[in-house]
Amino acid sequence: MIKLIKPYISFEEVETEFKEIFESGWFTKGKFVEEFREDIKNYTSAKHAYLTTSATTALTMALKALDIKACDEVIVSDFSFPATANVVEDIGAIPIFADVSLETFNMLSSELENKITTKTKAVIFVDALGSPDGIHEIKKICQKHNLPLIEDGACAIGSSEFGIRCGNIADITCFSFHPRKLLTTGEGGAITFNDNKFVDFFDIKLNHGAVFTDGKFDFVDYGYNYRVPELQCVMGIKQLQKLDIIVKSRNTTRDIFVKAITPLGFEVQKVSSDIIYNVQSLVFKVPSNINRDELVSYLKECGIETTIGTYCLSGTTYYANKYNDVQPNAMHLQDNTITFPCYDGVDIEYIVNTLKLYK
Repeated sequence: MIKLIKPYISFEEVETEFKEIFESGWFTKGKFVEEFREDIKNYTSAKHAYLTTSATTALTMALKALDIKACDEVIVSDFSFPATANVVEDIGAIPIFADVSLETFNMLSSELENKITTKTKAVIFVDALGSPDGIHEIKKICQKHNLPLIEDGACAIGSSEFGIRCGNIADITCFSFHPRKLLTTGEGGAITFNDNKFVDFFDIKLNHGAVFTDGKFDFVDYGYNYRVPELQCVMGIKQLQKLDIIVKSRNTTRDIFVKAITPLGFEVQKVSSDIIYNVQSLVFKVPSNINRDELVSYLKECGIETTIGTYCLSGTTYYANKYNDVQPNAMHLQDNTITFPCYDGVDIEYIVNTLKLYK
């Protein structure tokens, strides 16, 4: 089976540090956690970085930091993994689904403008499949309406727009280091931001609500344990060191795919010239005469793992039943996009030839 993704990390790269951790017995809140935090901060040029157990917990904390409450409205990009809307729903706020471009797959600025109301308290922009295309335009609209912008950058570590890296554009950015991501710590996530006003909140909330003064802990608030262990942080450190090389390599693979299957009628996700794209997921719209689900099944039978692009949040059973506001572009993309394997050494020739044989 040609797998959809392979991790850019080997045991040999982390063996020395893993041994050090085991010998020390210091598995959490140690030097590698702090080193990974510092590396993320430096890589993104953000002033502050915090680690979490996932992008989902990062998004939850972002909403809490912005004091989003029950019945507040939060506008979210509609083409994403359900976690983007789930965190809004979980705190009792109302996700308002903004449709996306059929070309870039990202939130349309016109959709955002049309859906802002007096109840709108925040906007979540999703870097669709790793591309931040249009985020600065969305940011301008948010600033005009005095709305905080959360970047769901779950897929976007290593990407940038206008030379500014994801993690240093929105008010708060949330990353994922899930196994499907090109930088993985097994599970894990991160929050980055520049505004000093959030520092005390995250310092306390991500430490069970505790502060350390006069040689002892005092719990001044309720809080959480969303820690990432030392072992996982070593994995993150090693991959972040070579992330730009990984991104360049994935773009080379993407270019080969585009050249080979565009003539077959496949249409790749558009990425503007101002974008450095990490190619987190290599996604194409299938030709109009092809059923995407049947194509995925056929490729699996041929030993090629593929999947859908991602989901139309407003079209999932839960949100469609509750809000009855399905966005047409996002639904079209959910039904008609496919993700291909994209990494060094993937057998592109076999995949392309297999596609040519599909009828």
